[in-house]
Amino acid sequence: MASSNSEIPKEFRFFRVYKDGRVELFEPDCEKIPPSDDPTTGVRSKDVVISSEPPVSARIFIAYEAQNPNQKKLPLLFYVHGGGFCRRSAFGPRYHNFCSVVSAQANAIVVSAALNWVASHAGGNGPEPWLNDHADFGRVFIGGGSAGGNIAHALAFRVGSIGLPRVKLVGVIMVHPFFGGTSPEEDEMWLYMCPTNGGLQDPRLKPPAEDLTRLGCERVLIFVAEKDFLKPVAMNYYEDLNKSGWKGAVELVETHGEGHSFYFDNLKCEKAVELINKFVSFITQL
Repeated sequence: MASSNSEIPKEFRFFRVYKDGRVELFEPDCEKIPPSDDPTTGVRSKDVVISSEPPVSARIFIAYEAQNPNQKKLPLLFYVHGGGFCRRSAFGPRYHNFCSVVSAQANAIVVSAALNWVASHAGGNGPEPWLNDHADFGRVFIGGGSAGGNIAHALAFRVGSIGLPRVKLVGVIMVHPFFGGTSPEEDEMWLYMCPTNGGLQDPRLKPPAEDLTRLGCERVLIFVAEKDFLKPVAMNYYEDLNKSGWKGAVELVETHGEGHSFYFDNLKCEKAVELINKFVSFITQL
């Protein structure tokens, strides 16, 4: 007879939960690749330790030429990876390669880390020289895909609510963002992963109009894909933001004939290039 500890009271799209509290992810551990000097993009990356307990590290990307002492300071993109709030790593190949391409084309510093840690460099005396010496904290962007798009919204709301000293958040980019209302199963999974939730109306799951009016940025860019199951909730977010009274500018870009996060499959395919070019132009426009 099987042990009661092997009973599975809950099973979701990405993981199952056993009666004894164990969680089993269906996807194997994410492959991680080391930072490098990439001759293809001309971008250098490195990892830095933010905290030893709990262990937290960041990966930073910067173009070779940007480290010239005569180079003007660069816009900074704080990038939040996706993965259903429970999978994948900023050090995985899909995110590493994407950030490297964006860093090269936008001539921007790209960093996956804790936002407050990044902001601690705004006075030029933080622990990471690349940020002290090369980041323009008057041109900061937050970007994220899928679950990372949801987190990008949450961070922009926090900046608008409590501020981020000496940092100007210019824009937020959400690629195929996740919000509540996609399906009861998806909502239940999020509620389980966030035990401090406020139910289906939790503002992190379904941002209310009063939260949208307090986004702490000037511009928002939202990408949707025609065949993406998350398209309806992203469209709802776009429409709600437009009606909320927020004073910024929001733009919606749809990719036809493609599904969720398609661009990671081949960053060089025509539609991925179009998405990346729009992503980059949002950062570089004055």
